[in-house]
Amino acid sequence: MAHPSDASDASLTRRQAAILAFLGAVLWFLAAVLLRYLGPLGIHDGTARFILYAAIIPGTVPFIFLLQWASGIARSQVAIGASLATASALLLDGIAVAWFPGLYGAEMPLVLGASTAILWGAGVAIFLGFAISKTIGAEAA
Repeated sequence: MAHPSDASDASLTRRQAAILAFLGAVLWFLAAVLLRYLGPLGIHDGTARFILYAAIIPGTVPFIFLLQWASGIARSQVAIGASLATASALLLDGIAVAWFPGLYGAEMPLVLGASTAILWGAGVAIFLGFAISKTIGAEAA
């Protein structure tokens, strides 16, 4: 039986990696556009922020399964797949905040609100990837 830390268990083909990176970029863009339009409605303020962050958790679950289906990765690879897709999204978030902040909104509070929601979503995606791949709490063989 292969050990969970074996490289073959976590390795991705170039095609899988490209699909995962692309889907991470697509999700980031969709989230950025959605947050840009919801920002002026007050989604980043007070109780609405709590609701937004709470909604990101179940809203991310289908995306994790989409990553698995679209890239053809095994369940044991979901953690690395979610991490790669999230890395793509985080790189784009950093570029957007530094050079294209208007993508997130016209004022700095909207930019920060959208960017931090994306950071939260990235953390959620990575955590869910590990939970779904059952790498959290797995006993070493």
